[in-house]
Amino acid sequence: QVQLVESGGGLVQAGGSLRLSCAASGISFSRYAMGWFRQAPEKEREFVAVITYNGRMTDYADSVKGRFTISRDNANNTVNLQMNSLKPEDTAIYYCAAVTGWLPRDNYDYWGQGTQVTVSS
Repeated sequence: QVQLVESGGGLVQAGGSLRLSCAASGISFSRYAMGWFRQAPEKEREFVAVITYNGRMTDYADSVKGRFTISRDNANNTVNLQMNSLKPEDTAIYYCAAVTGWLPRDNYDYWGQGTQVTVSS
């Protein structure tokens, strides 16, 4: 059974940092690109970041570029999202997802249950 389990969410003040992690099981992790998405209240789910199966290339939404960093550890089946200089508009439920492909922004195959990130002003 495929499982993607996010952790690391919480409450942080504007300007602070959080590190999200996603632990994957039930898939050949190194064969999948891994992405992060988020959904804010009253907003549609949006793409945040993606990393290739081998960790050599990344892509970011313009809204987080320069502040967030995605990384992966294929030996431990984990993908991370380091979030710095957080803003209140970053408040959302953050989802980890897996997909076959290069650096896609949609059509993901598997999803985690999400972890809440709240940034106070």
